[in-house]
Parts: sequence; C-alpha cells; structure tokens
Amino acid sequence: MKRIVVVGGSIAAVTAAQSLRTEGYDGQVTVLSEEPHPPYSRVPLSKGVLAGRESAESAQLPPPSGDIEFHTGARAARLDMHGRLVTTADGTGIPYDGLVIATGARARRLNSDSDLVLRTLDDASTLTARLTTARSTIVLGGGFLGMEVASTCRALGLEVTVVDLVPPLLRLLGPWLADLAVAAARDLGIRVRVAPDGVDVLDEHRVRCGESVLEADVIVCAAGDVPNTEWLRDSGLALDAGGGLVADACCRVAPGIVAAGDVVSRQGRRTPHWTSAVEQGRAAAASLLHGESARPYRPDPYFWTEQCGLDIKISGELPLTGAPEVLAGSVDDRRALLRWRHDGGTATAVAVNHRLPVIKLKRLGAGAPTPAPAPAPAPAPACTTTPT
Repeated sequence: MKRIVVVGGSIAAVTAAQSLRTEGYDGQVTVLSEEPHPPYSRVPLSKGVLAGRESAESAQLPPPSGDIEFHTGARAARLDMHGRLVTTADGTGIPYDGLVIATGARARRLNSDSDLVLRTLDDASTLTARLTTARSTIVLGGGFLGMEVASTCRALGLEVTVVDLVPPLLRLLGPWLADLAVAAARDLGIRVRVAPDGVDVLDEHRVRCGESVLEADVIVCAAGDVPNTEWLRDSGLALDAGGGLVADACCRVAPGIVAAGDVVSRQGRRTPHWTSAVEQGRAAAASLLHGESARPYRPDPYFWTEQCGLDIKISGELPLTGAPEVLAGSVDDRRALLRWRHDGGTATAVAVNHRLPVIKLKRLGAGAPTPAPAPAPAPAPACTTTPT
C-alpha cells in the first residue's frame, strides 16, 4: 500500500494514523478531519473547559508526527469502494490503497440544529458564553455527559435540573452505583426529574414533561450521540439499525478498509468511550497492515467520570447488579474501592474518590478467583474480512 487515508480527526483517527507508523508503515498517511481545529480531547470539555478553569487550547492532543498529512475542514461526503476514492464535501477526490474510517459521532438533538449541545470545541465555546449570563439550566439526559454538565453548571452557581426518561445513570451503571451518584448530585442541590412519557422541547427556554412545563435560561441537550455514517449510505458497507458501521473482530469492514472509534458497531452495539477509541485505533492500524496475521481486538472496558464531587473509575463490564464488595474505604464517606463479581468468573472494579493506579484497578476488574488449571488455549482466531 502506497497511501492510507484516515477519515476523521478524533482520538481514534489520530491513534490509528500514529499506529501505522509505529507498526512500520512508511507510505503516505493522509488524515481528513471535518473540524477546523487540530485534534483535541473531548474529555475536559464538560469539566474544566466548560467551567472556565481550562482553556480550549489545553484540550489539544499532541499533533501527529510531521510525516502524517493532517487536513482540517475536510468533510468526507462519499466513498467509492470500487474506485478506492474518498470524495470530500468540496468535491475533491482522494484516492487510497488502504482506508481507516474513524468519523466518530455527533450529538443527538431532540429539537433542531438550534439545540445547545456539548460535543465539540465550538459547542463548548457557545455553551460557555450562554452560561455566563444564565441563572438556571435544564440538562436533557442523565448519562455521563449530562451529569458532568449538570455538575459543572451547579459549580458555576446555576440552578440545575436534570431530566431523563429513567433515573440518571441507571442504564449505564446499574441501580446501586447510580443511586450513589444521584445522591451526591442531590446533595449539591441538583434537581432530578424523571419523565417516562418523554420530553418535548417547546423552545429554547421551555420543555414539557408530562403535564408540567419546566423553564430555564439555558437548556442543554445531552441525549446521546449519532454515528457519522451518512456519507457511507451508498458505499455498500454494512450499517446496523442505529447507523453504526459494522466491523469484525479485527475492526475490518471490507477488504482494505478498517474502522475505529465511536462510529464502529461490534456485536450489535457501539461503545463510544475514550478507551475503546484508542484501543480500536491501534487494532485497526495493525489489521490493515498485517492482514490475516493480525490479532483480534479484545475490549478492555475502562470508564471514568468526574461529577458532583465524585471521581469514579471503572474497570469491567457495565451495568452492575446487586451490592458490591467493599475492598477499602467507606461507602458512607463516598471514598471506597468496590468490586462486583459476575457469573463466568469476571468482575468489575470501581474506585470512588479512591486513589489507585489504573493498572491495579484493572487487575481487580479481572479479579475472578483463579480457575483450575486448563489445557493451553488454542491460538487466537484469525480475523475475517466479512463483517460479523
């Protein structure tokens, strides 16, 4: 392969591009990013950047090495697999021998393009400006992002109400850990409104929940994301029901094409998290270069969130059921090291305001009882080029 094109400018795209060099590829690497900014991390946008404690520049990632072409403002509009050509929105055709798709996802909007969301640097700038003159806010969505935004708004002195179809974080974390997080939010004065019948956004200041109308100076939509795959609709690549790009065990989607990050659907679901994006970026690069000898991508679930005075780090599968073992600290003090054991010998470890190196947390997350000796495992299965 003389030229590999990476479509996307996120951490998954940057990791894939840099990993191509790490894996020994010395051909041309071209990265096409829709955004006007150099690559940056989305992690601090809902925290330090939104709160004004950190500058937008502080979120920037280290730039790709000088032997990687990085183009900003280059939105992919069409993929021609047979002609091996990516066409951008301005009509430029970019040929490739190998292709990495890492176009990520965009914020889901409940009303229109005028919804205030927090996904990009520009979103953060717009929302920060609106919050400086606001006294109250409604956050639509009680996931990680919604609760982080709510926490930041409360720290800025705003009255905050979180609205969701189910209790915040319940679907992500399970009842025990979600209750812990929501209790911390309520202690800070954040109001929670559960609207099982749905939410109607009436205008930029009002939402209807059942028979009630809630008002606030600012309404922020944090209702999940949508994979950026519209440009692939006529490409022949397989998309799942939610629009995710279907990939196999080695992040392959077709011969000579791999994918990584929030755009990817594996086994019927996407995992739009930082760790998944980084690991898939590495695996996708290796798969593209090494073909059938590449090892399958093996997820190592790791999540973290900072909200309402809680620093929560999680290693293992979610959501969680039942009560955990308390390995250290005190739940009452909201400083504890916890573990949930699962059927099949796996476990999930959670550190709540508990200092512990990530590697040790991951060992606890894998911390099942040592099984009886077993025969040596068979070699890892070769990856296929047919999406599964």
